[in-house]
Amino acid sequence: MSAGPPPSDAILERLLALHPKRIDLVLDRIERLLAAIGHPQRRLPPVLHVAGTNGKGSVCAYLRAMLEGSGYRVHVYTSPHLVRFHERIRLAGGLIGEDELSQTLEECERANAGAPITFFEITTAAALLAFARHPADALVMEVGLGGRLDATNVVAAPAAACITPVALDHQEFLGSSLAGIAQEKAGIIKSGVPCIVGPQPDEARAVIVARADRLAAPVCVFGEDFHAHEEHSRFVYQDEDGLLDLPLPKLAGRHQIANAAIAIAALRRIGGRWAREEGLEWGLKNVEWPARLQRLAQGRLVEMLPAGTELWLDGGHNPHAAIALAQAMADFEERAPKPLYLICAMLRTKDARGFLAAFRGLARHVTTLTVPGEAASLGAGALYDEARAIGIESTPAEDLEDAMMQVAAWARAREADGPPRVLVCGSLYMAGRVLAENG
Repeated sequence: MSAGPPPSDAILERLLALHPKRIDLVLDRIERLLAAIGHPQRRLPPVLHVAGTNGKGSVCAYLRAMLEGSGYRVHVYTSPHLVRFHERIRLAGGLIGEDELSQTLEECERANAGAPITFFEITTAAALLAFARHPADALVMEVGLGGRLDATNVVAAPAAACITPVALDHQEFLGSSLAGIAQEKAGIIKSGVPCIVGPQPDEARAVIVARADRLAAPVCVFGEDFHAHEEHSRFVYQDEDGLLDLPLPKLAGRHQIANAAIAIAALRRIGGRWAREEGLEWGLKNVEWPARLQRLAQGRLVEMLPAGTELWLDGGHNPHAAIALAQAMADFEERAPKPLYLICAMLRTKDARGFLAAFRGLARHVTTLTVPGEAASLGAGALYDEARAIGIESTPAEDLEDAMMQVAAWARAREADGPPRVLVCGSLYMAGRVLAENG
């Protein structure tokens, strides 16, 4: 007899029912709840706060790895999770335990007393409560949505604020212009707190730097105040404090050069013990961040594909992310040519045509899927239509297993081309299903 779901699942299900009828980004609800549970946000270790459209999770992963490489205890808060909710809350190196998660969620549920609150707000309050109860040297905290009115933006004075590349995404909440979205992301900048700015479109950079200047926040901009590039299979980083010759990041894709550089710039701006070179080096070599250009080398799904097939997984879901992904696939093709096949699933709120357009001329075929259990998923048929509309050969699939079998059949029918390279992409929710089903 198999064990039932953990108690935390039932509590999380109840918390979804508290969602306010009108979805609005405000801080009133979480501030009310934090007051009721004793203001845990005031009892945290130094916070490194990370916002942005793409790359913020990777920057958090680098920060954690680099700090842990220097021997520090690090709390981490990220979202969404891929397989289990526990992934969102890392306490001084390990995922939060089931008992503590359940107890902390119930404590917040009782304190909230049935008042309207979003799922992210109440679970963020629970995370802050858990962080405040465990000693650590640092807390790496990823913004959920936007920045200015995000539930994580209740920390009055972080040690540093990082803003990764800004692009169009979540327009229904953040607006339809790059300047408007950048304004929301820049809301995490605090007076006098170092602000590290990743590669940005000119329009976004101007907004971010202007806010930092208004708040007298020392600003450090990629391409101006710090630089990074690959040279002779090494990672070269340079800022006003000097040059570092480091190993290439473990995470694949040339976009990871900038993500790693943002993390290094943040630690060097804070200064002192945070930026030990041996810690930076260890972090680059050992960083882990699932479903971001992750190579799946074994597992049930891998075994369904022809021998020699490469299976890659990425949760990127907007056109800006797709461009970085397509560039990585083109780089792989240059080093080790293989026919590229996509398995793609996306939510209705995303720009599916813009995402797939990045792979035109690169992908041989895209197999489309509906994200299982997601009401907001774009149907496999609708995604198929989007692919065909921009000239990419496509077929819909019933489920992940069917998609794998279709790709395997396509590859076998073109055996002369050699084993393929398969990329599952378009949705973090689907990425989670892939990891769960692959085992």
